[in-house]
Amino acid sequence: MNGQNSNGNLGIKKFLFVSLESLSGDLAWQLTKEGHEVKAHIKDKHDADVYNGFIEKIDDWESHKDWADIIVFDDVEFGEIADKLRKNGKLVIGGSKYTDELEMDRDFGQGEMKKCGINTLPQWQFSNYDEAVEFIEKNPERYVFKPSGNTPSAGKGLLFIGQEEDGKDLLELLRQNRTVWTKKVPVFQLQKYVSGVEVAVGAFFNGKDFILPININFEHKRVFPGDIGPFTGEMGTLMFWSESNKLFRMTLEKMKPALVESGYIGYIDINCIVNGKGIYPLEFTARFGYPTIQIQSEGITMPAGEWLYKLASGENFELKTKKGFQVGVRISVPTLFVKAIDKETVETYRDLPILFKKPDSLDGIHIEDVKMEDGVWRIAGTSGCLLVVTGSGTTVNEARQQAYTRIKNIMVQGMFYRTDIGLKWNTDSDKLQTWGYLY
Repeated sequence: MNGQNSNGNLGIKKFLFVSLESLSGDLAWQLTKEGHEVKAHIKDKHDADVYNGFIEKIDDWESHKDWADIIVFDDVEFGEIADKLRKNGKLVIGGSKYTDELEMDRDFGQGEMKKCGINTLPQWQFSNYDEAVEFIEKNPERYVFKPSGNTPSAGKGLLFIGQEEDGKDLLELLRQNRTVWTKKVPVFQLQKYVSGVEVAVGAFFNGKDFILPININFEHKRVFPGDIGPFTGEMGTLMFWSESNKLFRMTLEKMKPALVESGYIGYIDINCIVNGKGIYPLEFTARFGYPTIQIQSEGITMPAGEWLYKLASGENFELKTKKGFQVGVRISVPTLFVKAIDKETVETYRDLPILFKKPDSLDGIHIEDVKMEDGVWRIAGTSGCLLVVTGSGTTVNEARQQAYTRIKNIMVQGMFYRTDIGLKWNTDSDKLQTWGYLY
């Protein structure tokens, strides 16, 4: 696996992971393989069996907070708790009240971008569908419909990119679905559509400054190759590590004073659309991304315990990373489409074995909703997201080849994945270099 089997000069540390749902188990498992003590709390009862056999799980995390050297909150909604623990002297990686709001309230996030001098797209927030219909009727343009708040992955799938220049397609959807969507997405945003390359820029933040290098990544959110089908949380990502560049300086770097003031420690990125006219930031992710953190682990050459401890301690250090590119591909089963709603489908796939043609060759295999029983990996939970398979290379083609070769080692009934992760790099890189954003 990608984690180094040593904790270096750090010594053994105690890490406590606190999660709403099963997301950061791969990172926790990496720490256990380095020899650290790890305990994890997962709130979602649907995830009761996830990570069994890989890491130690606990029901009551608060009774273990004094035990921990480092507490990791891997999702939004923990910001106020994290702020309080930091004030009490605990080493904490994860949100702040401010960064929670940046991600969960799109309107607030866009407002903070403007305050910090970042260019933004025109956008309007609504909690009334009739008002949104009236707005488009009076202002016919092409828009993107985006759920706001900490919407579960299923709700994020309702994101809709309008195709009509006068907005009539979105208008019809709003009219037909307003009753249903009011329950599923009570708060939403209409954003002016702009064409270009979608790219995210992110970095780890130690409470005082960004840790270099930064991370440039390209997500693939639709379920099928060719960007067809419904939106998922993520089906795979291409990324590389970089020194400071124009994309970073025009966006994330401008957030530094606000992040310092909020006391945030963790990973943060801004997803953008860029074209020859400018950079248009869309939204924040103020936490680890998934499967971003698994793919970053492929590219980070330091032991996880070392960089996490340095980050939590506010230390200024350089993250040691591979040159070139990393590709990550998410392996799923049909439960992805139904989650916990369709119990029959969930139970059909639960406990099915995840087999490896070469069990001794598991490099680049990162866990998601799996468990281990008697040495056999099995499907757990209800998400349908099983593994993230990663690869590295000096070129994108090399990284892709390594990742997809590693996938051939896996045998799971009903598994599927996208075959085109990173394929758009040739055209995207030409555009980004022409526009000067990568320097």
